[in-house]
Amino acid sequence: MKNSIVIAALICVATLFTGCFGGKMATTSRGGELTGTGGGRGFSEPTPFGMTLVKKGFLKMGLERQDSLWGKQTPVKEISVDGFWMDDTEITNSEYRQFVYWVRDSILRTRLADPSYGGDESYMITEDKNGDPVTPHLNWKKALPRKPNEDEQRAIESLYVTNPVTGEKMLDASQMNYRYEIYDYVTAAKRRNRLNPSERNLNTDVQVNPDEVVMISKDTAYIDDEGRIVRQTINRQLTGPWDFLNTYIVNVYPDTTCWVNDFQNSDNETYMRLYFSSPTYNEYPVVGVTWEQANAFCAWRTDYLLKGLGGVAKYIQRYRLPTEAEWEYAARGKEGNEFPWENRDVKNDRGCFYANFKPDRGNYTQDGNLITSRVGIYSANSNGLYDMAGNVAEWTSTIYTEAGVTAMNDLNPQLSYNAAIEDPYKMKKKSVRGGSWKDPESYIRSAWRTWEYQNQPRSYIGFRCVRSLASTTSSKQKGSKKKK
Repeated sequence: MKNSIVIAALICVATLFTGCFGGKMATTSRGGELTGTGGGRGFSEPTPFGMTLVKKGFLKMGLERQDSLWGKQTPVKEISVDGFWMDDTEITNSEYRQFVYWVRDSILRTRLADPSYGGDESYMITEDKNGDPVTPHLNWKKALPRKPNEDEQRAIESLYVTNPVTGEKMLDASQMNYRYEIYDYVTAAKRRNRLNPSERNLNTDVQVNPDEVVMISKDTAYIDDEGRIVRQTINRQLTGPWDFLNTYIVNVYPDTTCWVNDFQNSDNETYMRLYFSSPTYNEYPVVGVTWEQANAFCAWRTDYLLKGLGGVAKYIQRYRLPTEAEWEYAARGKEGNEFPWENRDVKNDRGCFYANFKPDRGNYTQDGNLITSRVGIYSANSNGLYDMAGNVAEWTSTIYTEAGVTAMNDLNPQLSYNAAIEDPYKMKKKSVRGGSWKDPESYIRSAWRTWEYQNQPRSYIGFRCVRSLASTTSSKQKGSKKKK
């Protein structure tokens, strides 16, 4: 009897350890048998600073209870998404300002190395440690001058303009241009784009034309003689792997005038002048940022991180905007709720609102805020994410179509399109999620879909970044950037 109990206990313990996976253990057999390569150590990805892990899972995406009140049908589909890291709050003014200041300082370093402003070559690196020539790039270890000489002072002043009315010196926003490159791995991997024509079709019944010409589209940009950004989409014959490297130049300064342009016959001059520049709003979500500027921020954040890492940099995935499916999956929480919280009410039993939105027709202050609120002041959802409803709506990487998720795959669904300048403007719609401080209750539901043009800044649209997992496991290191 005792032996039976011991055996049963051992079986229970074994079941606890194996869970749903009852596969075989790894073998260490030798003697000519196939055992796999082994060796090496797996990469355990630490929690990125200010981000939280959203584990892979399943979602019935869209509104199951269609919204007859607002007369809008939202497509529904069962989908699955892989795990990813997501910023626990929206990107703040302070965080975006770091980007703007980095662009400013990079321009200043370039000018300090220019003979027209003294020509201090130590601000540029032209050789490696062995003395061999390299592509010239900025030397960020070289500190900017604390007591600038005459030439250095001219370089500094060249970045500023004077307000003709107040006489105040301001950063010249028109100069804050960020250049970056993105390699399109997905397009490069498509079979039709193989450099070897014989690899473009696996059907052996099809005769291969070795002289077949494959045309590709490539985005490029440059600054003209007038200092204007010129963006072009070039259609050209495929010649090599570098044809999939796209170049972008984006002016990254937020449009602070959105507070005036979004609201006619409204006195919002104070926000226009202070919202982005004043430390009072440091921890408020950045607004007036277009989809294009948000993508530029993601590219800069990736480059900024990789330069600070050592040998593990090759494993790190780039920062990007979330797909529409990832955003909804993360917002619903682990329970798949209609709102980021557990019930369908917008207030708890003490009468406190769960989010910053417009509770009534014109009473913006009913929830305690007039416009945006400081990020993270409302409770997080079960994924550890703050402000997934209200405060500011958020850009996604997905193009907007009425078909929505029904036109996408059910595995990591996404629809993407890099619109060319000459494309019809309607093709430049991007999906926006979450609702904002100016939206009613129905618009802040996790499944609610809306859109904006990719070059249109708004006082109620911001963004947050995501990063695909570099491994299936991660450390338990905490990376929260704010005290909640």
